[in-house]
Amino acid sequence: MMLPTHAVVGLAVAAPLAVFAPDLAPAALAGGLLGGVFPDLDMYAGHRKSFHYPTVFPILTLPAAILAVVYPQPVVVGTAFFFAGAGIHCQMDRFGGGLELRPWEKTSEKAVYDHVRGRWRRPKRWIPYDGSPHDLALLIAVSLPLLVVLDGSFRVIVGLAVGIGGVYVGLRRRLAAIAPVVFGYAPGWLTQYVPERYRPETDQ
Repeated sequence: MMLPTHAVVGLAVAAPLAVFAPDLAPAALAGGLLGGVFPDLDMYAGHRKSFHYPTVFPILTLPAAILAVVYPQPVVVGTAFFFAGAGIHCQMDRFGGGLELRPWEKTSEKAVYDHVRGRWRRPKRWIPYDGSPHDLALLIAVSLPLLVVLDGSFRVIVGLAVGIGGVYVGLRRRLAAIAPVVFGYAPGWLTQYVPERYRPETDQ
């Protein structure tokens, strides 16, 4: 899924606290949001492997959640929702397409790397690919209740996520054609940091 969808889902996980524990809601929402976004910080350095831990994050979530119940302080609650958001992010990547520039072509069987099992998990393609209309539909479906429940900066973030997601979906296939051309002009010292899927065909 695209990053805006992950961000909004991270917020959705923590949203119930806005009703049931409003004093802890800001920490929970911030944690869920950061957790939903965090794994994709490896976008240009071992994407879906370096910061993606589909088994480890869920395992960490359980003790963190127990600690948050026993010791409900903002930092503890935020940490629990961070692990939850990150874990859900990694699992969601399995439901989408493979790790490739044009995932609609279905040429990659790499969805997310499982460090515990030491292998790549295969994509299920329930959401055909990141930036697909199905992805946008999921983003909107999750966002609408949040726009009602949340307020302030978190509501603004949800609105921005929907806007950015809509633009990305409209440009997704064009970006796949443009990326190799743009990165083809990258200086030699920078080429080693360019993901293989973004490199011109002749360089792969």
